[in-house]
Amino acid sequence: MTFVPAFLVLLHLLAAAFWVGGMAVMHFAVRPAAVAMLEPPLRLPFMAAALGRFFVGVSVSIGLSLATGVAMIMLAGGMRQLHWSVHAMLALGLVMMAIYGHIRFGVYPKLQRAVVAREWPAAAGRLNLVRRLVALNLALGVLVFALAVLGRAL
Repeated sequence: MTFVPAFLVLLHLLAAAFWVGGMAVMHFAVRPAAVAMLEPPLRLPFMAAALGRFFVGVSVSIGLSLATGVAMIMLAGGMRQLHWSVHAMLALGLVMMAIYGHIRFGVYPKLQRAVVAREWPAAAGRLNLVRRLVALNLALGVLVFALAVLGRAL
């Protein structure tokens, strides 16, 4: 593999690792620690702020994943030239992006508004929806990594 394709793969993997790894950290470490240590009036604004910061990185990761993915597809000669596992990874990635879009532009603004209004039950409900959608996206992300590693063997 020459430098350009290898560099595209590196950027693509770093973007995916940030997104999927970040979801794992938020889901399995940050949220449980916040629940254990903070009461709702502190926990909900903290989680909203943490998610806001994470979403900036996720947005960059998505843009980078799309750009490098399209570049790699073009370098390979188009989708017809690629193994079915690449088609599956692209489809799952697009589903993940749609879920992220729903979280970021649908659920999260409602969470922010509820936090600002100090409507803790409403904020907790929105945060719980974010948690469930992140869990789904995390599972899809792990599946994408599995396809990336094992796809050609299947």
